Amino acid sequence: MRNWTADDLDTIGATAEVDVAPLRPDGSLRPSTPIWIVRVGDDLYVRSYRGRRGSWFHHALQRHEGRIRTGALQRDVIFEEPDDADDRAIDEAYRTKYGRSGGGYVDAMVSPNARAATLRLVARLSTRGDGSGRQQRTFRCRANVWWLRTCDRALHR
Repeated sequence: MRNWTADDLDTIGATAEVDVAPLRPDGSLRPSTPIWIVRVGDDLYVRSYRGRRGSWFHHALQRHEGRIRTGALQRDVIFEEPDDADDRAIDEAYRTKYGRSGGGYVDAMVSPNARAATLRLVARLSTRGDGSGRQQRTFRCRANVWWLRTCDRALHR
């Protein structure tokens, strides 16, 4: 599952687009870009329709880390260039999920140019410091009570 929970996969896989924000070299987040995302099995994939020259894609390759967000769900991720990706399955996932958006848009996402700019998203995890060896999601919580409670529930599921 590449560190994703079943709920994460269902939620992210069903959403039309996610906001992706790669990390800058200094560790701060770049402005987010809305992109299409597809689920193939237990993996999540994104592509740049502009190919490897796409701005967000280029920045994602600088540190291979960033954050995605869709609605209230936010996860820190690793951008992995997969050697073992099934391009046909990813193409079919784009056609199935986004086919109603118009052929030109989907054609751009399944073109050789976009295929060359495919990234697998892996949820970033860190080991707890309590000696338990259990893992937890790493994401920053906003400094308000509601958000802190929500984060606490998510971290201790």
